[in-house]
Order: sequence, then C-alpha cells, then structure tokens
Amino acid sequence: MPHDHSDHDHSHALLPPDPALRVKALETLLTAKGLIDPAALDEIIDTYENRIGPRNGAEVVARAWSDRDFRAALLKDATAVVAEMGFFGRQGEHMVAVENTDKVHNIVVCTLCSCYPWPLLGIPPGWYKSDAYRARVVREPRKVLDEFGVELPEGTAVRVWDSTAEVRYLVIPQRPSGSEGMDVAALADLVTRDSMIGTGLAKAQ
Repeated sequence: MPHDHSDHDHSHALLPPDPALRVKALETLLTAKGLIDPAALDEIIDTYENRIGPRNGAEVVARAWSDRDFRAALLKDATAVVAEMGFFGRQGEHMVAVENTDKVHNIVVCTLCSCYPWPLLGIPPGWYKSDAYRARVVREPRKVLDEFGVELPEGTAVRVWDSTAEVRYLVIPQRPSGSEGMDVAALADLVTRDSMIGTGLAKAQ
C-alpha cells in the first residue's frame, strides 16, 4: 500500500543518482552473485579504451595517403589489409574502403540500425544511431553535410553508403593541403572519426 507523507522529500530509490555510481553498484551486485567475472569486464574495458577506436582508422588512412601501393590494396580488399595491421574482430568483418576525391565525396550511414566498423572507429557516436541522421542523410545528404560544417563544391557528387551486418565502410578522406612532407604519425593526427564516416574533412592544423 503506498504511503502518503508530506513531512519529508527524500528519494526512495535505493540506487545512487549518479549514472557511474549506479553502474558500479550494479556491477558489485552482479559480481557478488557470481553472475559476471570482474576479469572479463576489465578485459572488455581495456579493449575499448586501448585497442579499438578511431586512432586505428586514422593509422590506416595515413598509410593510404603515404603509400600508393597500400592505398590500392586497401581499396581492393580492405578486410584483408586492415586484418594484417591487427584490426579485426567483432563488427570489423567485411570491410570496404571508399576514397574521397575532387569528384566524389562518400558518406556512411546504417539505415536499419547502427552497423559500424568498431575495430577501426570504436563505438558509434550517438548521432550516427539517431533516427534523424539515418533517415535524412539518404534523402538530403548535402543538407546534412552542411549541418556538420562540410561544404562541397557544386560539381562534387555525394555518394551515400548503407552499412549493414555484411558490409561496413571506411571513408578515406582527401589528404589536406599543407600536409606535404608529414610522416605517417603526423598525418594520422589530421584524421578525425567524422572524416572517416564522411561527415567531416581532414584538415591540416
């Protein structure tokens, strides 16, 4: 029976209000009940903090900018090339690389859900999973790009690629002017997550 009281205003929730503390409380409870292995959780956290993410994709792009043979091989069979670099695993299968040029700008979406190349780009950003992005980028890609701050010449075609569970895409952005003479490590610093989705451009700093 619900009780009525107006003499106090404290919360009746047993979990702490801070999301991080709530997660920690849940983890502690599940560990105490033997339902999860803390070592397995540590392994998962280490993977997403240190082994996968856009830094991997940036390394691939920087090599593609620097090595013509590597770029050709990447465009021919991205799955094999990135696997040789050690970037493979869940959501990293069946990779396809597409290259931005003066004539074509590529942009990636998953219209059904949020398929995304985790080993190369990490966890997808919230906007990538939003209904608005998934619906609009197909219908009006230039307008969406404009909202991301990407202005393209009128003569540049925009090609939208629909990522699926079978195929995931990596956009190779155009190498920015002013980056001549940079080594691979310096070039990788110019590559952003958004530029590898197509919603951004690589820029020399």
